Amino acid sequence: MKEVSLYTDGACRGNPGPGGWGAILVYGAHERELSGGERETTNNRMELMAAISGLGALKERCSVTLYSDSKYIVDAYLEGWVDGWRAKGWRRGREPLKNPDLWERLVALTDYHEVKFVWVKGHNGHSYNERCDALATAYADSFAEIKNS
Repeated sequence: MKEVSLYTDGACRGNPGPGGWGAILVYGAHERELSGGERETTNNRMELMAAISGLGALKERCSVTLYSDSKYIVDAYLEGWVDGWRAKGWRRGREPLKNPDLWERLVALTDYHEVKFVWVKGHNGHSYNERCDALATAYADSFAEIKNS
């Protein structure tokens, strides 16, 4: 099974507001950058989209180490929250979980691939995290410019 590193980040100008996501896949000497965004979204949705898009771009089942500065995503897996949310029909206690559509997509991808989640401190000089942030903020800024014109 191929071993791949996936670096992800999301950004939002306002929350909600214009947002973007960035992901970088690394396999050996090969790197692939992915990015996108939405005109009106939240930071957490963009963080989720970065992970979904990166994992979804893989053409075969892989062993993936996913690096993210999102405690929301990393802790959901490391602390087992995602299993509880899924078992309870995408609810947190009595309240519906936010972004269940994206969590369902991410869980399907993490069920398919072998994924290890690693938290990295954001804006701390980590080169891949900084590049993902630049990709994400470029999209967020482009939508913000359209919104403000």
